Amino acid sequence: MRYFIVDDDTASRRMLEKIISEAEIGVVVGEAESGLDSIPLVLSIHPDVVLIDFLMPKLDGIETIEQLRAQGFQGQFVMISQVVNKEMVGEAYEKGIEFFIHKPINRLEVQSILKKNAEQSRLRQSLMAIRESLAFVESTRYTPKQRSVKEIVHSILNEMGIIGEAGSGDMVLMMEYLIHRKDTTALLPPLKELYEAISCSEKDVKKETKSMEQRIRRAIMAALNNLASLGTFDYTNPKFEYYAPRYFEFQEIRVRMKELDQECMEPTKVKINIKKFLQVLFLDTVEKYSQQS
Repeated sequence: MRYFIVDDDTASRRMLEKIISEAEIGVVVGEAESGLDSIPLVLSIHPDVVLIDFLMPKLDGIETIEQLRAQGFQGQFVMISQVVNKEMVGEAYEKGIEFFIHKPINRLEVQSILKKNAEQSRLRQSLMAIRESLAFVESTRYTPKQRSVKEIVHSILNEMGIIGEAGSGDMVLMMEYLIHRKDTTALLPPLKELYEAISCSEKDVKKETKSMEQRIRRAIMAALNNLASLGTFDYTNPKFEYYAPRYFEFQEIRVRMKELDQECMEPTKVKINIKKFLQVLFLDTVEKYSQQS
């Protein structure tokens, strides 16, 4: 999850950033000391979650949320407040906040609330993916049409069970970028160049690309675990037979399968080759996209 912090108290911002980083809940991609200053930054960075203080000069938390929503921001809000007032709480929930974090800030409360929020976000993404899949099936039932790059990549990632992972969105953008370059025969450019090409942050590209790499790594790890679990249950499953040896070093899959079979409580750290995974995903996407022409 990518977080943006809006709070006029510097100590509160530092504390929240430290809690998020140390608990490995996500990454802080930006901050502002007032609601007014936060609006252009949030709209340009597009974080997943905005942690926003209720009482601030110039523009309070609720007024800031109203302006961001009016300008099209679709992310989530978590309110930070020292004031406990039923009317204020009710108004904040009406504006669409997900949770409250109380001041003074408590580490355990922040971790618990942000983890719950992240889980809710993953569930929403999964439901949206299901709805998109159903809508796509329904539409193609009557009017066959050429699938977009996004739809093709979604179908591949869905086969590996990672369509709901945050990194899947980054991979879609990468494949769209690569295919629209029309250079479909070349190998992938360096990962750093690829990350920077689709980065939405002009001010802190380095930080954004690092976050992107972490999201993609987590998604690929989830795919490895899903395939290993599938192979442990049914070694002849077509999905396992196709994706496991193509997208991963098969030895790593075997290690994870053995651990699952033995119900290992502390699995070993397996190696993830991001470049290989993206290269194979690119080749598969190009093949499926070309077959429609």
